[in-house]
Amino acid sequence: MPVPVPLVLVHGHPFDHTMWSPQVEAFSPARRVIAPDLRGYGASAETPPVMAFEQFAQDVVTVLDGLGVETFVLAGLSMGGQIAMDCYRQFPDRIRGLVLADTFPAAETPEGVRTRHAMAERLLREGMRGYADEVLEKMVAPSASAEVKAHVHRMMTATRPESAAAALRARAARPDYRELLTRVTVPALVVVGADDTYTPVSDAEAMHAALPDSTLHIIEGTAHMPNLERPKEFNGTLDSFLARIDSSGG
Repeated sequence: MPVPVPLVLVHGHPFDHTMWSPQVEAFSPARRVIAPDLRGYGASAETPPVMAFEQFAQDVVTVLDGLGVETFVLAGLSMGGQIAMDCYRQFPDRIRGLVLADTFPAAETPEGVRTRHAMAERLLREGMRGYADEVLEKMVAPSASAEVKAHVHRMMTATRPESAAAALRARAARPDYRELLTRVTVPALVVVGADDTYTPVSDAEAMHAALPDSTLHIIEGTAHMPNLERPKEFNGTLDSFLARIDSSGG
């Protein structure tokens, strides 16, 4: 039997590692699963906030080095997907497979840069609750369970405004990963919620087309967080992908 490849799960903004709870529970009995809190999020140590987007990827690899994890399947959702792409940019030899969920590879437009900086200022001024109230039913579909909605809202309101603002500013200046995707040499899985308005299906289809070896899975009835909204379907798709990586032995 092949040894299961470790699975690394990178959360989105403004969440924490608990957004991956259904996946940690499903996969950790059979393989090593690492779901860190990014710098400034969740229970992460008090450190200076990020100044550049590449620091997120460097932090992830520092955690893995400390755990003795050399190679792994890397999964990220939303900002976490962009961090996963940056990990591939910086450390391609460490990654055995890439899972990109509800994310997009393009750099920010000038309008997007202005929007992220304006939101950073708002969060510093007002805190997280008003923002969380506004976007909850874009993060998850209106049909999501009350438990899922409460979990997502709780993660957003628990995030430190200073950390969220720093991440928004760093993300506004992140690289364009579209050309990088065409050079990815490992298998990839692209997943998206059918009703995601932040990163619509068209973005997922474009990534799928750019990646040399990828599978696209669209999860109906979900928005930006299908891993929480429909964990059974998300996990089934991820399980098939991991089985392929495990069996490749490369």
